[in-house]
Amino acid sequence: MHRKVLIDWFTSAKGQVLQRQEAAYLTRSITASCKQVVLQIGALGWENQFIDCSLYKRFYVLDDEQFSWHESKLLRGANAALPLQSDSVDMIILPHLLEFDSDKHQVLREVERILKPEGKLIILGFNPWNIYINLQYFWHKEKGAPWLPSLVSRTKIEDWLRLLNFEVEIVAGFNFDASRTSIADAEQRKNDIRVAAYAIRAIKRRYHLIPLTPVKKYQSKLAMARIIDMPFGQKEYDKNS
Repeated sequence: MHRKVLIDWFTSAKGQVLQRQEAAYLTRSITASCKQVVLQIGALGWENQFIDCSLYKRFYVLDDEQFSWHESKLLRGANAALPLQSDSVDMIILPHLLEFDSDKHQVLREVERILKPEGKLIILGFNPWNIYINLQYFWHKEKGAPWLPSLVSRTKIEDWLRLLNFEVEIVAGFNFDASRTSIADAEQRKNDIRVAAYAIRAIKRRYHLIPLTPVKKYQSKLAMARIIDMPFGQKEYDKNS
């Protein structure tokens, strides 16, 4: 299933509802400063709805086929071998990318490599337990594509992130209810199995091992009192008194 199907689906009525919820969530979740490097892997075409490209001069979108919002800086490259240095990015956004990538684990390993320690990661994904989302896959399934969609549940991605030393901060859920689009509603729906999509925000932790040195054996020492020398005559005086 080609990722262009996702771009076209966001122009539908249900896609527009989900787009507004996810854009509101991303707007609030992008906490990096204007001078920090923000990388989005996978173009959407409506990046202007959640980030001001004229303000964030170091906002980049990496995609090997699709085009992003015209004001953003577009990079071409493979997801499984990101053309960026290690520990060079402050925040990474994965908007519905893992569903369409055959090597999900390698993508996350590359994300961990290029993200700075304490850097932020935001992942958007479709809920594999939602009936409507699965029907969309079957309707647009390409010839030769696997029978079951390669959607990944939120809990499984959280487990993968923990193995890579990420700490999950906030999770949220999105549905097709146009009347409830606030961030508070999305965070309340995080455990609802009926949501259409979910969001995960995590922090990359880097733990340093502290070497343990052998403890020296403690040897107790007796404190010797000082012996006061007294004259002989003084001792005789004390004896006779």
